[in-house]
Amino acid sequence: MKYDFSEVEDVEVFVSIPEGEYLCRVAEVREGTARDESMRWSLRLEVVEGDLSGRTAGWDSMTWSSRGVHRVKHVLGALGFEMEGTVDVDSEELLGRQAHVTFREEEWENPETGRRQVRLCVPFIGYRSEEEAAESTA
Repeated sequence: MKYDFSEVEDVEVFVSIPEGEYLCRVAEVREGTARDESMRWSLRLEVVEGDLSGRTAGWDSMTWSSRGVHRVKHVLGALGFEMEGTVDVDSEELLGRQAHVTFREEEWENPETGRRQVRLCVPFIGYRSEEEAAESTA
């Protein structure tokens, strides 16, 4: 096979769906640690409706730090958790929960490899509950 690769960009693309908003379920949660040593939950979000149903839309993270808890509260609320007072939640309780999630393409250079990467990311307030989404279409 002969092929001219001079026109092929040196970029890694990790995009499995077009940009937009999708009803997603939390298909997997991985617990880890953020750079500041606070707890981080990484969520694998899977599309649950339409032609892309069953496809991984992307990954997103929630960081349980003083800076990150505002977003954690927003995400958990969109996933249907009661957010009044003290909340006691285990990462496994997120599995199967659904919300409407917005995905946008983001491009950056991997500092380790120097290669450009394109991924889907979720904006800071990129989650809406199913009820909020239904109200906006009514």
